[in-house]
Amino acid sequence: MPSDHPQNQSRRALRTGGLVAMTLAAVIVVIGIVTRVGDGKKLEAWTEEQALANVSVVTPGATDTASSIDLPARFEAYIRAPIYARTSGYLKKWYVDIGAKVRAGQVLADLETPDLDQQLLQARADLATAKANEALAKTTADRWTSLLDSGSGAVAPQEVDEKKGDYAAKQAVAKAALANVDRLIATKGFAHLVAPFDGAVTARNTDVGALVSEGGGANSPALFEVSDTRKLRLFVNIPQNHAFSIKPGVTTATITVPEHPGQTFTATVESSAQAVDSASNSMLVQLIVDNRNNQLLSGGYANVSFKLPNAVTALSIPSSALIFNKSGLQVATVGDGNKVKLNPVTIARDLGRTVEIGSGLTPADQVIENPPDGVVDGQMVRVAENEKKEQSAAKH
Repeated sequence: MPSDHPQNQSRRALRTGGLVAMTLAAVIVVIGIVTRVGDGKKLEAWTEEQALANVSVVTPGATDTASSIDLPARFEAYIRAPIYARTSGYLKKWYVDIGAKVRAGQVLADLETPDLDQQLLQARADLATAKANEALAKTTADRWTSLLDSGSGAVAPQEVDEKKGDYAAKQAVAKAALANVDRLIATKGFAHLVAPFDGAVTARNTDVGALVSEGGGANSPALFEVSDTRKLRLFVNIPQNHAFSIKPGVTTATITVPEHPGQTFTATVESSAQAVDSASNSMLVQLIVDNRNNQLLSGGYANVSFKLPNAVTALSIPSSALIFNKSGLQVATVGDGNKVKLNPVTIARDLGRTVEIGSGLTPADQVIENPPDGVVDGQMVRVAENEKKEQSAAKH
């Protein structure tokens, strides 16, 4: 009887192979499921991480906010006088040009005044007539008074009073005519334009033959301008928060000008407006600069630097860190757990690319340099690795 041992062995081998294959397939399926679950969790974690805003932080730097303040200004002559004509006429001759040094009372120009000359001749003729009438009225009044005093009764007292009244009226007319002559003579004296004080001619706006109107006009420039530049004035607008640090007669300032690079000049505060201009929130201050060496130019630009007492320590941060919203001015910082905290702040001084914070921050705060739009309190963020950035920047 033949044996079936080989067939049985083949079937057992097939069954064993099938079981092994199924086991391997199950293992592969389990491993795939486990791997997919792990990858899903990693993807979820990566997605959540990528959803966080990536921010860079800076630490506020300490500065002395009131140690100095630089402001623009322009020089003005200590005394400046535009010279207009006090009578009409034609410019006959001018004697000084721009830049000329003049003394008080020195003649700058002469005018021809034909109309005024005719008025003066007529006024003198009127004065002569008034004096003649006065003399006749006096003689008549004296005669009538003598007749009344003689007691002859040839004249009535009423008539004598009339003659005396006529004489008094003629006296008044003569005085008025004399006053008119004196006025015209004084006006004729203004045909000589003179310097009102020692100084320099800084403008000449006329020439020989020019028609000159009395007092100039709204559209007529001054004939000459004389300025005393031995001292110069500087008018500076001081911000309100520094107003009480500027004391007239005590506070000094350092002046620099473009035409003398590297050279400084000293000015003293002479007076202040003692009031704040509501339009600029600043106080007008006047400084005086000694210019006996004529190194500074009237009308020129200057930079004024004040050294202010009682410096207050402030924290400096980039201007990009500021947030303006309905809650006011704020700065975003990163706290525990990389959570955002919004801090209300006040600005001590705006320096353009940086600002000095007066209150609301501490030196230990981590300030977000460029806060993302819509950042809110408690929001999670991811802080950039500044060290890597600094190393990368150093390599470049």
